[in-house]
Amino acid sequence: MRIRPWYVLIFIVVLALIAGWVVWPGQIYDPTGSWRANHAIREGLDLQGGLQVLLQANPPPGETVDSSTLQGTKDTITRRVNGLGVSEPVIQTRGSNQIIVELPGLKDPADAVKVLQQTALLEIVSTGSTPLPVGQTIATSLGGPGTTEPGPATPTRPGTPGASATPGTPAADATPAPAATPGAAGAASTPTPTGPVYQTIISGKDLSDAYPTTNQVGALVVGFTLKSSASSKFYDFTSSHIGQYMSVVVDKQVINSASINGAISGSGIIEGMTPQEVNNLVLQLKSGALAVPLEVVQSQTVGPTLGQDSIRQSVEAGVIGLVIVALFMVIYYRLPGLLADVALLLYALFAFAIFKALGVVLTLAGIAGFILSIGMAVDANVLIFSRMKEELHLGRTLSAAIEAGFDHAWPSIRDSNISTMITCAILYWFGGFVGASIIQGFALTLLIGVAVSMFTAVTVTRTFLRLMVLWGAATHPRWYSADVPAPAPAGD
Repeated sequence: MRIRPWYVLIFIVVLALIAGWVVWPGQIYDPTGSWRANHAIREGLDLQGGLQVLLQANPPPGETVDSSTLQGTKDTITRRVNGLGVSEPVIQTRGSNQIIVELPGLKDPADAVKVLQQTALLEIVSTGSTPLPVGQTIATSLGGPGTTEPGPATPTRPGTPGASATPGTPAADATPAPAATPGAAGAASTPTPTGPVYQTIISGKDLSDAYPTTNQVGALVVGFTLKSSASSKFYDFTSSHIGQYMSVVVDKQVINSASINGAISGSGIIEGMTPQEVNNLVLQLKSGALAVPLEVVQSQTVGPTLGQDSIRQSVEAGVIGLVIVALFMVIYYRLPGLLADVALLLYALFAFAIFKALGVVLTLAGIAGFILSIGMAVDANVLIFSRMKEELHLGRTLSAAIEAGFDHAWPSIRDSNISTMITCAILYWFGGFVGASIIQGFALTLLIGVAVSMFTAVTVTRTFLRLMVLWGAATHPRWYSADVPAPAPAGD
């Protein structure tokens, strides 16, 4: 049973109003409260500028990186990037040992690279009767002199040794952070630790929370709470080693040392760092230690000026493409071409609304895919109108020619568009596998464009033509093609 054209037209109008509300820039009535604010246009790295970093896993000798380890490292990187407050980051694996990180709009690339790269393996170790100097690289029970990798090549953290832990209340149990391989890559200049192996009392996996706080003199420090099991262990150790020393170690490098003046239960503080270092360490501890050391293979900063010029040129290209296609359709197909142009405008509106609703990150390649889909959006109309012309040449009535044009052209439209969508899906998968977000952006926008074009060409244009017949307007064949003869007079 055919749905009446009036009902379909009402549905199209309502859909267009909703899409227009989604796409409309600036402030507008939002009954949902904040939906539009949370679905703003998402610009990729090449449009708003920022930082792109290629990280490569560099495990210690004798160890390998499997897919689960790489995925765990990627998840940790994702949590760290979210803590940096970067808008619309892209983090994806490439191959078997690389991770690509794109940070649009980033203001401090050097600090971001340091936060991403550091392993951030926290340990509190027992040093007996001797405090360790700040900045010394040591071997611990989580990695002896023969297996411990060098610590990260970062400046020695300033600070005066002081009370690094204060008594507190044991924390509730929580999910452990990912296990870490000691050390960080890219630090060949740091000497391999030699000498005694210090016993690790607790490590980063024993923390349930880390946060910035202040000490008794108002200096910014790292506060931490332990899980219940680790809290009991820490309490037993400190209560039996009063008067001895312990040191806070991050990536095998001593942060500070302090004497144990009393039993410590479930919480404490880490001192001896600048405010920026405090924030970085909190972020690293909360996100977990990296499952494998990483080194920076490539790092590049993209300027926003290039992005602004690219946006302007892309908009100009899109407008020119729309105008050329619209003129061609009107000149060659007349009234059906004009109706197809209206459907083409609705297509652009629907597609852009979907981009915003789904949170598609627009890149130069993605915009190129959208512009390409503009031409493909009228491809179905060309097939339909050509078939309509043939039916009118055969003497069919206008209504019969319209229905025959759509019915006979539909199999070709369906097969060609589905083939294109399958190709887009393969491109999207391939782009994700090799870490090429530019390919993924192109494939995604093209796939959405092709899917929307099937709706506008087959449903919207068909509804408009049916309404023309229903209204009895523009029924002469000349309105539909310049080379269709007028019907012969009755009696000939």
